[in-house]
Amino acid sequence: MSNNQYCELPELIPEEIIERVKKLSPAQLCDGMASLGIERNGCMDADLLPLDDGKLMVGTACTVDTEDGDNFPIHVAIYQGKPGYVLVVAGKGYTERAYMGDLMGGAAAAIGLSGIVIDGYVRDKTGLAALDIPIYAKGFMQRSPDKKGPGEINTVVTCAGVKVTPGDLVVGDYDGVTVIPRGRIEEVLTAAEKKEDYELKRRDAIANYRKCREEGRELPNLAPAWVTEMLQGKS
Repeated sequence: MSNNQYCELPELIPEEIIERVKKLSPAQLCDGMASLGIERNGCMDADLLPLDDGKLMVGTACTVDTEDGDNFPIHVAIYQGKPGYVLVVAGKGYTERAYMGDLMGGAAAAIGLSGIVIDGYVRDKTGLAALDIPIYAKGFMQRSPDKKGPGEINTVVTCAGVKVTPGDLVVGDYDGVTVIPRGRIEEVLTAAEKKEDYELKRRDAIANYRKCREEGRELPNLAPAWVTEMLQGKS
């Protein structure tokens, strides 16, 4: 067994940060990172999808590095997990075996993990989707996992195209999973909250336009200012 199998969990992200994040979407957080030039904008691969679209996932990353359907290190990470952590499994996109099923998912939910992200396949789709815990995977395969070990726990990994360091912020909803480097959380949140303000104003403008049209009043300009500016620049 690798010496780092029992590495300590990273420090949890403060609850006041978690509450701010819950008011935003992964898409808004991606936009915030894009404005700061962060690589890939923190977006994991598009084929990494939730088993249940209705669950929001927010938590502190703890990581597993494994391959070829070996779920031994995933077991170890789950049983040493604690509430508030999202288990990020760098499974190399392996498709020939499932990395986990509903028994492991049930154990993770009982422990109180905030979510599981698996760069690979799972099984027991309906059982996993019915659990309280949000789970993301790339697909489904009924063949059972392998158990070899050792794997690595709480090391820097690449999961679904994104570098993840233990302690990073992990957020997911029906659109996918976004990872924010821990050292840049505050500036990303500030940028994302600015984008949220812009979106609220745009929704108000759209609603006002619709109301004017339905009431037969003069229609205001609906195009955002940046569209008009770009058109003028191209004329």
